[in-house]
Amino acid sequence: MPILTIRDIHKQFEDNFGVLYGFDLDVEEGEIVCLLGPSGCGKTTLLRIVAGLETPDRGQVIFRGQDMLSVPVHLRNFGLMFQDYALFPHKNVAANVAFGLRMQGLAPAKVEQRVHEALELVNLQDLAHRDVNQLSGGEQQRVALARSLAPHPQLLMLDEPIGALDRTLRDRLLEELRHILGQVGATVIYVTHDQSEAFSIADRVILMNEGRVIQVGTPEQVYRHPVNTWAARFLGMQNLLPGEWIAPGLVQTGIGPLAVEGCGQGALTVLIRPEAATLDRLQEATTIEVTVINRSFHGATVHLVVQHASGVELAFDLPAGQGPPTAGQTVILTLRPAGIVCLET
Repeated sequence: MPILTIRDIHKQFEDNFGVLYGFDLDVEEGEIVCLLGPSGCGKTTLLRIVAGLETPDRGQVIFRGQDMLSVPVHLRNFGLMFQDYALFPHKNVAANVAFGLRMQGLAPAKVEQRVHEALELVNLQDLAHRDVNQLSGGEQQRVALARSLAPHPQLLMLDEPIGALDRTLRDRLLEELRHILGQVGATVIYVTHDQSEAFSIADRVILMNEGRVIQVGTPEQVYRHPVNTWAARFLGMQNLLPGEWIAPGLVQTGIGPLAVEGCGQGALTVLIRPEAATLDRLQEATTIEVTVINRSFHGATVHLVVQHASGVELAFDLPAGQGPPTAGQTVILTLRPAGIVCLET
């Protein structure tokens, strides 16, 4: 049975702009659920409704069988961490973490114990008396996380918690964050607009757009089988070709017939994922002749933009070790069948 049940949440603001339209969500205990979608799709509004900072026009928020909409914010025991961290600049690390605990009226000895446990969890126990203004962005993020975890919240909500950090630091902290949340067994709703961040942190991804759920699944399910063309484009996939079913397992496209399983008859859209192409020859796989028009190095991969004789442009990521071709070169690419899927338009 889910620990959190959200049913038929609607929210409309003064200018008649609706942010949420009948939003439903179930969250299991100990699960990390990521709300993924573009800015303005309603992710943060939903988080604020669950936290009690916004009131929905209609719907239910039920936690452990209790209707939470009538429960004051301070009695919900939910943790909420924003992108800007909202640390108190005049307090040191320990005092920032202790603030919520003191507001709960815990005994000083209990506060000290919880602060120590929380800072140890995020590996900041040696910086307890450091001025927060002297911390790096990554250290400030950990203090904010420790402050959120210290009261032992029943539900932890993180709103773009590492969005303000640079890419290298974000990648490193994502691994640490996933490990920390797993250690404490926290039930988490995590908000982001970054698909790689969502895929790294989540047990389950809720893909949102314009206040509605577009797709629900594990990171692998959402990536491998986007539910429609909007989902594919949002996830950064560019190779979307109009197609026409011509036989079971075969679709005609602008670059020729492609072997695609599970397609219905009639007009459809074919997605070729960026990792589908290889320079190796494979049995029972489609090959295409293309000209490289752009090539960029990305460490482990090389990103190629290629053009088919039909004029169709495609983008692929090839392993750098394959010795990928240079701009202007004409090559034969093999398309792995597993990297080609049919989508709803």
